[in-house]
Amino acid sequence: MPRDALDRGRDAVERRAWRDAHDLLSAADQQSPLAPIDLERLATAAYLTGQDAESVELRTRAQQEFSRRGEIEAAAMSAFWLGFQFTMAGDPVRSEGWLARAQHLLDDHALDSVAGGYVKIPAGIRRSFAGDPAGALSIFMEALAIGQRFGDTSLMTMARHGQGRSLVSLGQIAEGVRLLDEAMIAITAGEIPPIAVGPVYCSMLDSCHEMLDWRRAQEWTEEVTRWYAAQPDLSPFRGQCLVHRAAIMQVQGAWPDALDQAGRACEVLAKPPVHPAAGAAFYQQAELHRLRGDFDKAAECYRLASQHGRPPQPGLALLRLAQGQIDVATAAVRHVVEGRTPRPARAEVLAACAEIMLAANEMSLAHAAADRLASLLANYETPFLRALSTSACGAVLLAEGDAAESMAVLRDAQAAWAEVGAPYEIARVRVLIALANRALGDDEMALLELAAARDCFERLGARPDVERVVGLVEMRAVRSDTTLTSRECEVLALIATGKTNRAIAQSLSISEKTVARHVSNIFMKLGLSSRAAATAYAFKHDLA
Repeated sequence: MPRDALDRGRDAVERRAWRDAHDLLSAADQQSPLAPIDLERLATAAYLTGQDAESVELRTRAQQEFSRRGEIEAAAMSAFWLGFQFTMAGDPVRSEGWLARAQHLLDDHALDSVAGGYVKIPAGIRRSFAGDPAGALSIFMEALAIGQRFGDTSLMTMARHGQGRSLVSLGQIAEGVRLLDEAMIAITAGEIPPIAVGPVYCSMLDSCHEMLDWRRAQEWTEEVTRWYAAQPDLSPFRGQCLVHRAAIMQVQGAWPDALDQAGRACEVLAKPPVHPAAGAAFYQQAELHRLRGDFDKAAECYRLASQHGRPPQPGLALLRLAQGQIDVATAAVRHVVEGRTPRPARAEVLAACAEIMLAANEMSLAHAAADRLASLLANYETPFLRALSTSACGAVLLAEGDAAESMAVLRDAQAAWAEVGAPYEIARVRVLIALANRALGDDEMALLELAAARDCFERLGARPDVERVVGLVEMRAVRSDTTLTSRECEVLALIATGKTNRAIAQSLSISEKTVARHVSNIFMKLGLSSRAAATAYAFKHDLA
């Protein structure tokens, strides 16, 4: 029986039937302790079916047995895979311990081995996490040289992936992306161990996020999903990978699936020992709650994101904007347009800053944020960044009253978001196009654009956006002196002086929340999109 189970278990490993491999090799191990090479096979099957703790225990046994037998290279490789697994789990203490053991085995026996190249991979990852991409690049190049000397395709693939990430961080986007794509080709061709597929894929998504290259992330996600589908026993996506997948699904408009992935990520990453990516998981969950109008849930998740080390901006500022707390939102992002030139990952913060500053009638700061987005686009050309920058530019032009020019720019933004495949952002741009049409006197086209936007928002479950569109449709743009209440006229006059909601509240001796409601009513009744447009309207109709 043991020999039969062992042979069948080995065969299951070759067929990548991981559940069968785990069960058969476990049965064989219970009958008679497995040899270390078979313990390695069983450890891999346990890891790939989501049994991480058992995998560590089994691989530890294998490492110790290899050492006892004097099989130093195999013992060093077992120690490496343990260190690599703990690195990916966000456990640096045990990771460094196992990697140190691997290096000491090689040093103590003066062994020139491919294992020495593998041990460099986590060292490069740690250097990258520490904010030293140049140092990481040097380490990955050393690992690549060792892989080339020994003809080890797996090591070369992992090293080239690390090089690609480092080059992207250093601003050498084209060369970095070429190496990242090459590594992903190796994954789909089955050229690296299955245990490394998830971490390399997750790292690729992280790099795509850094570049705001969601289209590339989507394309490789489809390829890797097919790879996983061919091995249905696999426990596919875990940890930080779930966070990135949730972000991709959000962009694609699959919000229920995105919320599910983000929730799973929070559950997995927040368990002790807490993974460094737990904050990112809670932030992603908060973003989805905000877009769906679940503001209390969003606020709590932003709080948890901050608690776990992920700054809650710009999402929290956008939440406060949606709640009418414009002064709070403005204070949160005002600093964004100052300081050194931002990297692509900061583009979403700049876009949020432009939106909030337009709402606060801070035109110079809105301009500055849009200009910085444009300068980013000049250096880091991706479809997502182009769509983000063009949308901000169109919104600023509209707020300034240049409806014709804004219409042309917003149409470009709509096409750019269509290229990305982002239905929510397309609908947001269509609302701005409707307001531009209304400003140009084409109310029929404005209503058609609003109807299309509302249909999309309803399908997505974007409740705050649905409510805004309903208000824009129902309250047509008419002269304010026959539509606005006397209090709304007072508020409009004070908006025209440049006062914030807080200052208006103090002037009229009412609450800031009441002012926010009046401002919202004014915007809906007049078909306006910003305080700048409201100011222009007030002066045009002698209400300032």
